[in-house]
Formats: sequence, C-alpha cells, structure tokens
Amino acid sequence: MPNDRLPAGPAQPACRPAPHTLHAARMDRRRLLAAAAVGLPWIGMRSSRAQEATIRIGQSVALTGTQGENGTALAQGAKAAFAAINARGGVHGRSIELLTQDDAYEVPKAVANMERFLADRDTFALFTCMGTPTIGAMMPKVIESGIPFFAPFTGAQLAHPKNARNVFNIRASYADETSKLMQHLVTIGIQRIGVAYMNNAFGQEVLNAAKQFLDRLKLPEAIAVPMETNASDAGAAAAKLAGGHFGGLVLGLAGLSMLEFVKAMRAIDRSVTLYALSVSSATVKAMGANATGLVITQVVPLPSNVVTPVVRDFQAAWKASGVAADPTHAALEGYINARVFAEALQRAGRNPTRASFIEATWSLKKWDLGGYEIDASTPEHSASRFVEITMVGPTGRFVR
Repeated sequence: MPNDRLPAGPAQPACRPAPHTLHAARMDRRRLLAAAAVGLPWIGMRSSRAQEATIRIGQSVALTGTQGENGTALAQGAKAAFAAINARGGVHGRSIELLTQDDAYEVPKAVANMERFLADRDTFALFTCMGTPTIGAMMPKVIESGIPFFAPFTGAQLAHPKNARNVFNIRASYADETSKLMQHLVTIGIQRIGVAYMNNAFGQEVLNAAKQFLDRLKLPEAIAVPMETNASDAGAAAAKLAGGHFGGLVLGLAGLSMLEFVKAMRAIDRSVTLYALSVSSATVKAMGANATGLVITQVVPLPSNVVTPVVRDFQAAWKASGVAADPTHAALEGYINARVFAEALQRAGRNPTRASFIEATWSLKKWDLGGYEIDASTPEHSASRFVEITMVGPTGRFVR
C-alpha cells in the first residue's frame, strides 16, 4: 500500500528575511513546486487522511425492491451503532457519518452508487454494501482504487479476492453455513440428503460445500436438483425431490426461488424438514405459514438473546435510535459491523489514513465483541466463523 501521508515541509528560518529576499524565495519556491508537480503526480492531490471533524463512509444497499426490508434493517442497525458512538464523543473526537444510497438490489444502480462514492474524495471507506451480484460487479474497481471495502453483506467467495487487503470480510461464508447444516444433519442421524440449488454462483457454492462435507465423511452423495433463478421450474424441482424420501433437504436458494420452492414442496409433502442459509431469512415473512419449521443458519446471534452482551448493547442502541421496527438479524449484523469498524478506526490512531485503517483491520485478532469473536487472518477468509442454527416458530419468529 503506497504511503498516503504528504511529506513534511521545510523548517522555518530563525530570522526574518529582507522583503526582496522573501519575494525571490517565494518565486523560487513556486518554480520548484511547478517543476516537481510534473514528476510527482500526488502534488496538489488531497491526502486520503480522514477529515478532521467527521469520517464519512458510503454504503450501497437495497432500500426498496424485493430486498428492501433487509437492506433498510442493515443500514438502521449500523446507524444505531454510530449514533451511540458519536454520542460518547466519537472515535478520537471524530464523529462517523454513514451515507446510504438505495440500489434496489440492481447491479447498474449499485455500480453507479459506488462510482459516485469513489469520485468523492471525502469518502473514507465503503461500508457493508449488499448482495452477491452487486458486490461482484463492484469488486474490480474496489481493488483498483484501494479504498477500504469493509464488511460486505455476502458470504460468497467472490468477496474474498486473494491478497486484496483493502477488502475486509466479517460474516461467515456460505461454505461455513452449509457445513454447519450438514454437520447438524449427520449429528442427528440423517444421511440421505437432497439439495435444491439455484443455477448461479451462490447455488453452486452451497452444492459444492455439501458435496465436500459428505466426501470427507465418506457418506452417500447428496441428490441435487438445480433451479432457475426466476423459479419457473420450482414445481418440477419440488416434485423430483419429494419422491426421494430424504431425511432433510438443503436449500441453496434465495428470494423468489426460495419462496416458490417452499410453497411447492409444502403442497406436496409437509413432513420433510427444509434447511436453508441466512440469506433466506428475508423471505420468511412472505412465506407465511409455509415458513413454520424451516431451519435456517444465522451468522450473528439471535437479536432477542440478551444473554449475549453484544445483543444487550445492540438493543439499547436500537431503542435509543427510535426505530419503530422490530430488530432483526440483519439489523444486528449492521450494528456489529459498525462496532468493528469503530474499533479498527480507534486502532488506526488519532490521524487515520486509509492505509493505517486497512492495517488496523488486520490487527483484529481474537477480539471479543461481547460474545462475538473477530479474528482476522487473510483476505481469503472471513474474520468471523460464527454460525448458529435457528428455526422458524409458529408465529414466524426465529427460535434456537
């Protein structure tokens, strides 16, 4: 990472020069700077040092559209954390301002938001941008620019580019979540497992993780059925898997495909237990009664579990923020990401730069955030491996 601190100026003379000497010195200095600017492109450019009063960070998430509820909760949780931090004097006396832009979970809008943030030199970092397809589209320019890309909201491997130290992932990967589900199934004695997966990168990651887990234990291979992302073949996929007499079905599905597959499967067979990943939480409300009994992995603790210290802190900040909505896993994830961001900023020193902040993120090793451990290692791995299993109860709420 290049040094982004501007060089110190020359020492001032002890005595005051004569006027004509001062004028000549000023002319010589102007000529020197003009000549230097030709060979040194950083002359005249603003440093990426954080602004004195406020640290501004940008975020592109879905505030509208099919993922709008999830994205809104994510942003609200983060802002609740920053508001609490700012109320206590900020970090080294600096407040943190999160600027959130809506992308409606559409790639062109997300890329446009990112480009506006990159063009604004007051944007210190990009924070918890949302979605596998949008983050995948952002990644080339994120890596090229070197801007801190902090805690993206995806578990996809594409968010873990090798050696990209400006990209810092917190949430456990989709492979981690899938392995947790597979371990649970094997522990309770289920070995005949089916997999329904979307015919895209996310679905393939879930399928690969399931196969690798079974291969390691030398267990029978899972029977897998692909689905189109538009869910046009949800009924056919459900019918095929319903006839397999599986002890459990692992779903590498999200959004519409999740909604339609569960609806079709429940119409055929309500006895089979369905297992899904955290991204499916956003569709639970839309599923209604069909969601009851659904087993879902989560990458943050239950937001109602006040036994966990970070959840108690979150609930206090959430209440103080005045948000009327009930707290969700997405809101808690936004809160946790904001707390981790503030800790890295604290470690970056009183005069943080992007470079010092990036280095500070990788110093977060075995750091306990009230029951949620952050342990940074390399860009290829997430800083958290937290995964727990929840179930959707009869009222639509998650229980452990």
